[in-house]
Amino acid sequence: MSLITIGIIAVAAIVGIGFLAWAIGLVIINEDKVGIVSKNFGKSLQNGRIVALDGEAGIQIDTLAPGWHFFYWPWQYSVEKVDLVAVPKGEIALVIANDGRELPKGRRFGDSVACNSYQDARGFITNGGSKGQQLEVLTTGIYRINVALFTVITSQNCKNFGLEPRQLMIVEIPANKIGVITTFDGVELPEGEVAAVNVEGHSSFQNPQEFIRRGGCRGLQQEVLRSGAWIINPWFASVKTEDVIMVPMAHVGVVFSAVGPRGEDVSGDGFKNGELVSEGCRGVWNVIKNPGIYPYNPAVIKVENVQTSSIVLNWSNNKHEDHGLDNNLGTILVQSKDGFTFPLEVQQVIHIPYGEAPKIIAQFGNVKQLVSQVLEPMIGNYFRNAVQSIDAKDFFNSRKERQQAAQEYISKELSKYNVVGVGTFIGEMKPPAELMKTLQDRKMAEEGAITVEQQMKMEEKRQAKERQTALADSQREVVQSEQAVLIATQRAGANIAEAEGNKKVATLRAEAEGETRKITADSEGQALKLRSTNEADSIRLIAEANAAKITLEGEAQAEVTRKQTDAMGQGNYAAIQVAEKLSKGNLKLVPDIMLGGGAGGSSAAESLLGLLAVQQATGKTVQEVVKVAEVAKVDPKAGKSA
Repeated sequence: MSLITIGIIAVAAIVGIGFLAWAIGLVIINEDKVGIVSKNFGKSLQNGRIVALDGEAGIQIDTLAPGWHFFYWPWQYSVEKVDLVAVPKGEIALVIANDGRELPKGRRFGDSVACNSYQDARGFITNGGSKGQQLEVLTTGIYRINVALFTVITSQNCKNFGLEPRQLMIVEIPANKIGVITTFDGVELPEGEVAAVNVEGHSSFQNPQEFIRRGGCRGLQQEVLRSGAWIINPWFASVKTEDVIMVPMAHVGVVFSAVGPRGEDVSGDGFKNGELVSEGCRGVWNVIKNPGIYPYNPAVIKVENVQTSSIVLNWSNNKHEDHGLDNNLGTILVQSKDGFTFPLEVQQVIHIPYGEAPKIIAQFGNVKQLVSQVLEPMIGNYFRNAVQSIDAKDFFNSRKERQQAAQEYISKELSKYNVVGVGTFIGEMKPPAELMKTLQDRKMAEEGAITVEQQMKMEEKRQAKERQTALADSQREVVQSEQAVLIATQRAGANIAEAEGNKKVATLRAEAEGETRKITADSEGQALKLRSTNEADSIRLIAEANAAKITLEGEAQAEVTRKQTDAMGQGNYAAIQVAEKLSKGNLKLVPDIMLGGGAGGSSAAESLLGLLAVQQATGKTVQEVVKVAEVAKVDPKAGKSA
């Protein structure tokens, strides 16, 4: 058999098989397809229906599953093979029913019905499924859906329906986060309510049908989603991720609830500035929350953290604390009684007792309001009034006292608001330039006066020191005089020991001289002492000392002369005196011409006595007498004449 023959036979077989399939209405559906059947003729559909349940002409409600299907003659039926619906992992798909009963009045969604996730189209219609957006969503998987009856919205085509791909993702709530829910279907919220009360049995809004059946209200919900993965229909509810409420260490949480039953005031008779209610009621709870994490819905429950440790507030333009409560506080501008204006920095430390925190929140709403409504005007006005009643200089000089007075006043006033005033401190004060100039000038004048006074005191000390020095010098001279007397005495003793006569003379003379020196030294020392205090007295004392010295020297000399005369004899003593004077005057002891005798005829003593006799008779000095004698030797006439 030739190839042509074989080809003809094959073509004929194919045509025959095709004809047979056509003749018997064979339709083959692959595993990844679904067959949508449309009937070309038959009785008409009811008004408003788009799918046929009873063989009417149009799109048939039943689809063709994978496999061989017979009797779908092409002149009577047309079959469209469409892809299966695939929902990727981590996503959901939304469904719109194009046919079904009308929505109940006031409802946005129809009730969910048993329809095997919209794969049983007949069951959806016969069980009362409503047309429009559906509450039930498709989760991850493959679905055989009659896309003529149901429009399926996935992340691939969502933008055509006004949605974003993120809205078709499974809702993930991270740790330390919550999901705040707002529903779009349900009954109306009661008047005066801001959020719907919790209802049970809807699996955290994943079963919208049960939520509606149990009477859930549309709008903001009190219930929240905790951390985890949640399948939420974005047409039914929106989810906003919020932080959980945290009460940090050294704080307490005061709860204010906008929902709940209205409770009675439990604050007590002593509290007149607000109301406190029991936990769970609407208002400020009298029960505080300790440090920790609380999954409250921040849309309806507010937790105000109140610091229980000391709170530092700065009235300053440059310094503020991390808590931010003093960010709006600035340096206080004050004016003194004498008209000086200057800035004043103040630091206030307060403490809110543990059990008083709810009362603070009930009065002011938060601690920042307490600062702005009470502390800011109280402290500012106090210091403005305090400075206005005193001169600027006095205020600066009494800083400690002013600070203590401020602390006492402010602590007393804060106690009225259940706040403890720990301390009030005056910080940097910047005096005006005019005041500083005045104070500096005054200080310089005071320092000048002190300097003069110190100089006067130093001068008095100097004079006293000089007096002491003079007294010390006088004492030194007295000691020296005493030593001189001792030396003179010793020398006199030595002279007396040298010779019997001369020894006594020298001794007496030394004693006299020593006594004189002692007296002189005493007189001079006294004079120096007196001179240091009074110059006139010093001069007088020196004169008296000199007079006494002369008197004492004369008396001493006379006593020495008497003793020497007694020791040596009157003649010998006179001769010694003459010889001493002659030796001091460089005169010859024995003149060439003797008086009163021939040459060489008289003794030396007689010659000396003769000179003394001439000296006494004529009133001339011994030198003059000797000189006359020398002339007479040369010229006897002249000597005679002399």
